[in-house]
Amino acid sequence: MSAKRNDTPQDKLPIRMLHDRVLVRQENGEGERRSGGGILIPATAAVGRRLAWAEVVAVGQNVRTVEPGDRVLYDPEDRAEVEVRGTGYVLMRERDLHAVAADRFEGSEDSTGLYL
Repeated sequence: MSAKRNDTPQDKLPIRMLHDRVLVRQENGEGERRSGGGILIPATAAVGRRLAWAEVVAVGQNVRTVEPGDRVLYDPEDRAEVEVRGTGYVLMRERDLHAVAADRFEGSEDSTGLYL
């Protein structure tokens, strides 16, 4: 409904998410990336289907498992992009998310730190 929990009023997005929609901001753009071992992988390298992480910015009233500020794993090929105030976001349904990483899951008995 609002952007981030700790945003000032002028930083909040001027939109209201509906139903089960989730608005996310991609963590890293297309282009070069580094492997865990530090190897530079060029943007043109062929890779299989690769999921991406993003930060949740806003959620609709029927979203139950994610909150603004969570990190989510999604398929970048199944996305609808939108620009708000010059910033690019990805709009998707909650069911299109593959995993959720959030501090609130830390410390629970059966938690790996991810909600899969």
